[in-house]
Amino acid sequence: MKIETKQKQMTDVRNTASNQAEIESALRWVKPSVRSLGAYTLRPYEPRIKLNQNESPYDVPDELKRRIAERLADRPWNRYPPFIASNFISAVSEATGWPEDGILVANGSNELIQAVLAVTVGAGATVVIPEPTFTLYRLMTEVHAGTVASVALTEDLRFNVDAIVRAARERDAAVVVLCTPNNPTGGWLAEDEILRIHDDTGALILLDQAYVEFGGFDATPLLEGRPRLVVLRTFSKAMSLAGLRAGYMLAHPALAAEVHKAKLPYNINFFTEVAAAEVLRGRALLADSVEKVRAERDRLLREMREVPGIRVYDSAANFVLFRVRSPRITHTRLFERLLDEHGILVRDVSKYAMLDGCLRVNAGTPEETGAFLDALRTIMSEAA
Repeated sequence: MKIETKQKQMTDVRNTASNQAEIESALRWVKPSVRSLGAYTLRPYEPRIKLNQNESPYDVPDELKRRIAERLADRPWNRYPPFIASNFISAVSEATGWPEDGILVANGSNELIQAVLAVTVGAGATVVIPEPTFTLYRLMTEVHAGTVASVALTEDLRFNVDAIVRAARERDAAVVVLCTPNNPTGGWLAEDEILRIHDDTGALILLDQAYVEFGGFDATPLLEGRPRLVVLRTFSKAMSLAGLRAGYMLAHPALAAEVHKAKLPYNINFFTEVAAAEVLRGRALLADSVEKVRAERDRLLREMREVPGIRVYDSAANFVLFRVRSPRITHTRLFERLLDEHGILVRDVSKYAMLDGCLRVNAGTPEETGAFLDALRTIMSEAA
């Protein structure tokens, strides 16, 4: 028995060595800077109430679904979609007033973040990123061999405009990335703050406004006459199309033409093109759901501030960030009890810089928000 065990151990060692050699061979040409990065990922759960991904709790209205279904049924599915998603682009232009040649559409605004950074960032380029923020900005910068100049938010998790401008000027930054309202903190930049960052630096200013329908300043009117300003928007939040992945970019036509080179051909399938255009043209039907989400966000802010043992941060988005400050319960234990005892999934964002002990909850339906608040009160009162 001992001999067999020894032989198995030796075989396992040889297999491990062989597998490691294969792995090294497969990864030989991958940039070391990429191999050192962690992938953007999310652990799967199956909760009763899902409040962790900032989605709208409301589906697209049936009237719009019927229009979309009719359009899809008339399309040949065996053919490629249009090389240029003209219908989608036209709908964006109608909604924003921005010229079509300054509009790019993609599979969510994430794809456009990647495309913009692909054409602007290389070895030696610096990207200023106020952090904590959406981790994809840093990841994409480093994948493209750029350098991140991180600017910490203030103690109350607001943007430090002076520090952003100073870092961009001192580092001769190629790009400044601003998520406003910011994920995962909920903070936002006012019009004068955006203009100051733009006017006092020479960088390309990339504004990710995925959550702007819920609050904060919409920077779209600032685009005219400012060729270094880029605005990104998504359909995954207020437009209730997270499952289809759609987003768009507004920029100077000359810049849009260059960013277009980094997009893959046929990046928009015709399901997404049809649905996004119909939803955008019928967006008045979504206005009520957006207002409901805003109301639930405000309810979270108001009622969570009355719960002992947590600190709640202001938010203009469809979510609320809060820090667990009780000596009797950790944020990890609160997360687990919400999920295990109440079936409510929130987002643990404690690994972000400055966000130790923090969780994030997005606004749901009144019933979902009520269930979360009741569970939070119960758990925190027991820990008091």
